[in-house]
Amino acid sequence: MRRFGLDSTDIRILSAVQQHGQISKTKLAEIANISATPCWARLDRLKAAGFIRGYHADIALDQIADFTQVVVTVSLAHHRKVDFDRFEAFIRTLDEITDCVATGGGMDYVMETITPDLASFQALMDTLLAAELGIDRYMTYIATRRVKSSKPNLAKLAAKSRS
Repeated sequence: MRRFGLDSTDIRILSAVQQHGQISKTKLAEIANISATPCWARLDRLKAAGFIRGYHADIALDQIADFTQVVVTVSLAHHRKVDFDRFEAFIRTLDEITDCVATGGGMDYVMETITPDLASFQALMDTLLAAELGIDRYMTYIATRRVKSSKPNLAKLAAKSRS
């Protein structure tokens, strides 16, 4: 915790914002166990320091539209910085790719895609291959249901950092 200059009150504030999003000054102060004015000042400091990137809603996508979720692992043919940069820049332009993580080991990337149907997913993959991004191989995994989706426990992570 100390290496970032955060104390346990800052962690409680960040945890509350992570769990509740935009929250009233009174409720946040109650959760952080400090009075409202210093709590709000701390929140402003945390925002200014870049600890809070934004506020997001957890949308029930399945109630809005039918969709197909596919997890894709990708391995590039070459492993130069320019190859990774080109691939990552292209991925950032595609709305259908909702998550992409660079990994070490057998595959270079793990991506999550959301498309209206399998045909749209195949069109997305055709687009990736046609862009000549140096994809050597990819594997697809159709998601059948979400078992867990959560944010990390900040208090536990911060406690481990201190040890």
